[in-house]
Amino acid sequence: MAFDYKKEYKEFYLPAAKPQIVDVPEMNFIAVRGEGDPNEEGGMYKEAIGLLYAIAFTIKMSKKGSHNIEGYFDYVVPPLEGFWWQDGISGIDYAAKEDFRWISVIRLPDFVKKEDFDWAISQAEEKKKQDFSKVEFLTVKEGLCVQCMHIGPFDDEPATIAMMDEFIEGAGYENDFSSGRLHHEIYLSDARRVAPERWRTVIRHPVKLR
Repeated sequence: MAFDYKKEYKEFYLPAAKPQIVDVPEMNFIAVRGEGDPNEEGGMYKEAIGLLYAIAFTIKMSKKGSHNIEGYFDYVVPPLEGFWWQDGISGIDYAAKEDFRWISVIRLPDFVKKEDFDWAISQAEEKKKQDFSKVEFLTVKEGLCVQCMHIGPFDDEPATIAMMDEFIEGAGYENDFSSGRLHHEIYLSDARRVAPERWRTVIRHPVKLR
């Protein structure tokens, strides 16, 4: 059976619908940076998702080709994630989506090294006749965070974030946003097939002790 990160690391992908503190270790990602409203038809965000999945599945299906990745095991491609921010503010202003800056990512298995990533980029460019220069190998260590499962549309996230803020205040923590510590979302639902009121999104914020 294929290794499923969501099931094997439930503490990072399947939290309760109430806030909790978690220490997130270093992880490697396929990443594309961009800006603007993610809902814009034909915009940068939708392009980024296409690039990410092309590389993710090139790596996953490497087992069927001549490129042997040391330590490879069969796995389910992890869910789409995103780091979000807006210049000049702490946290997120959902009323100003046009000001979003983001890094859209998909987690890489630990056995994937930079040279394997570079191979996947060249392989995808050759097969798809497409430019993948926007795609990068990104290492992130989030460290101490508060997280919560948000259920419902993205525009309803402020209520969940308010609950997270109340929780950390009572637990002796405070938000710790910076250029390297960002609002983080993990998307567990297929928005094309699931009604918005049932969407499941992990929301994660960096924190520190007060």
